[in-house]
Amino acid sequence: MSEQRVRFGIKTTPMHVSYEDIRRVWREADALPEIEDAWLWDHLLPLRGPRSGQMHESWTLLSALAAQTERLRLGLLVTSNRVRPPAVLGKIASTVDVISGGRLVMGIGVGGTRQPPGAGGIAGENPAVAEYAAYGLTLVPPGEGVARLAETVEILKRMWTEDVFDFEGRHYRLRGTYNEPKPVQRPGPPLLIGGWGTRLLRLVAERADIWNVPGPPHNGVEFVAERGRVLDAHCAEIGRDPREITRSVQVVVSYDDPAATRAAVTGLIGVGTNHVVLSLPQPYPQGVARWLVDEIVTRVPAVVPESGRRP
Repeated sequence: MSEQRVRFGIKTTPMHVSYEDIRRVWREADALPEIEDAWLWDHLLPLRGPRSGQMHESWTLLSALAAQTERLRLGLLVTSNRVRPPAVLGKIASTVDVISGGRLVMGIGVGGTRQPPGAGGIAGENPAVAEYAAYGLTLVPPGEGVARLAETVEILKRMWTEDVFDFEGRHYRLRGTYNEPKPVQRPGPPLLIGGWGTRLLRLVAERADIWNVPGPPHNGVEFVAERGRVLDAHCAEIGRDPREITRSVQVVVSYDDPAATRAAVTGLIGVGTNHVVLSLPQPYPQGVARWLVDEIVTRVPAVVPESGRRP
């Protein structure tokens, strides 16, 4: 069985932090080959702390950072499918891929759905309730959210590969859709789908290049492993090699206890994770990207062990 190299990225949540600080971290990471990608999230209000704090719109910010970096692959973990109409999102993503010279990873998830308190490992009431109310957006049932995402994925892929098309879905309808310029990457940017529900993982098996899920402290290693087994089962049912799908997990970094972060990352690698996104709490210390390389990246396994590889 071939060796699975572990890749590392960083995530800067643009909440209660300035554009200048985010740009500083991304530029530093861009100069460090051990860090291969960088990510934002997709929220309109801060999820912690005062709602009056700074919160940048993610695709606008991503476009600016794409123009000021040269090497990093980049994207959102993950785009909410409830915020932008699918064809509008396809146009935005195409533009960012052009600006970046072909470095976009199209990260997307269901977005705001009706969830009970504590869902996804996040304590308290569903933060999407207040966020979506503030911006005139609607929450939908989880099943509808997955169905809408499936239609969006088809629309994105057709926008990136076809000259003109119509689309007639249950939730979205398009007539005479053109998209120029196309993305630099052909047949389009890699597709990352984020989430953990069983129905969502079926869509991952069918369409995604990368699967991403929040890990520690929100979800433990065994949760990630169990969800990975569900994805493997879906792949077996449709005849897809599960090794075709990159297993990506987010880990919130502890500046005070890097050993704990290393232990979490090592545990995830041990269950088959081959892409780790190190999520940085605010404020971002000076030299934080270099610190991540020295304290985390170079001190954990560089390949997935035999026991963690897919069948």
